[in-house]
Amino acid sequence: MPRLQILELPEGAGDDRPPFALIIDRVSPEWVEANAESMPDINDKIGARCVLAFHGDDVEIPANEIPVDPNGYPVRPRGEGDFEQLHEQLKKGLR
Repeated sequence: MPRLQILELPEGAGDDRPPFALIIDRVSPEWVEANAESMPDINDKIGARCVLAFHGDDVEIPANEIPVDPNGYPVRPRGEGDFEQLHEQLKKGLR
């Protein structure tokens, strides 16, 4: 069964919203052939810069990986902000 992924692209100066590419993998060669002509229409409708379809191996996008704990549950990184530098800059700016 085909799998959809989003690959975020670097933003340009004139971008109204973050650019992205739609990646479709796990497709059969027949699926690619049958849908090749509709790919430009999909780009226009969803706003993707391009649609890439792959058959054979899965395409792994590292940014889309979700870390899991030993029990298989998603791990959401929690970070504590270091506001000391910001506090010092604000104090300097208020003088």
